[in-house]
Amino acid sequence: MASSQGKNELLFADWMAALPGSLHSTPLTNLAIPGSHDSFSFYIDEASPVGPEQPETVQNFVSVFGTVAKKLMRKWLATQTMNFTSQLGAGIRYFDLRISTKPRDPDNELYFAHGLFSAKVKEGLEEINAFLTEHPKEVVFLDFNHFYGMQKCHHEKLVQMLKDTYGNKMCPAIFAHEVSLQYLWEKEHQVLVFYHSPVAVEVAFLWPGQMMPAPWANTTDTEKLIQFLQASITERRKKGSFFISQVVLTPKASTVVKGVASGLRETITER
Repeated sequence: MASSQGKNELLFADWMAALPGSLHSTPLTNLAIPGSHDSFSFYIDEASPVGPEQPETVQNFVSVFGTVAKKLMRKWLATQTMNFTSQLGAGIRYFDLRISTKPRDPDNELYFAHGLFSAKVKEGLEEINAFLTEHPKEVVFLDFNHFYGMQKCHHEKLVQMLKDTYGNKMCPAIFAHEVSLQYLWEKEHQVLVFYHSPVAVEVAFLWPGQMMPAPWANTTDTEKLIQFLQASITERRKKGSFFISQVVLTPKASTVVKGVASGLRETITER
C-alpha cells in the first residue's frame, strides 16, 4: 500500500510532464486543471487579528468572545488541510490567493487572508517556487483576486516580490489561446500570474483579472450548483480566456448559526 501510494504521489507531482505528446501543443484553456479554493487557508492563525474585510458584526463577535470566537471562525474559514507543497504534490496547479496588510504590523508585511490572517505571502511564494525548481515541466496559475487594506506601495511591494521569487519563470501576458505546455517549456516559463487590479495593465508579467473569470454559484444546494456549472461552462468557453469552475458550496449565515460548533467540513463539504 505504501509503495503504491508513493507511486501515485510521484505521478501527480509531474502530471503535466507525463501528458501524452498530442496534448503538448493544446492550448491550456482547453485542459481541465485542478485547483484549490482559498488555497492558503491551511495556515490560518487563530492568534491573528480579524481581517479588515470582515463586517462589524464579526469584529464585535470576536471582541466579545476572543479566542473562542476565532477557533469557531477557523472551522468555517479553513478550506484546505494541505500546505502548498502537499497540494502541488497532489496535482493542484491553480491557486486562489487573497492578500492583505495586517493592522498595526510594524514590519508592514503582506499576508494571505480569509477572515483571519494566514502565512506571509513571501513564504508561500517561495514554497511554490521550490517545487517548480524541482519539477521544471510543471506550470502553476497564481490568481491574486482579492486585496484588503492595500495601497499603491503594497502592490508595488507584491510585484517586486513576484519578480524576485520567480524571475523569468513568469509568462508575460499574451493571448490565452497561444499558451500551451510546449510554448511554456520552450520559453522556460512555469508561472502565470493573474492580478485582479488595474496594476496589471502596467506590468508585462501580470495577466489581467478578466482573463481568469470565476463565476460564483453562492448556494448550499448541490443540485443548483451543478445546474450553475453546466450552464456557465459552455458560455465561458466561447470567450477565449481561462476560466474557473467553482465546484464549491457556500454556507449562508443561517448555515453557520445552525452548525456553529461543527464547521465547514461536517456541514458543507460532505455534501
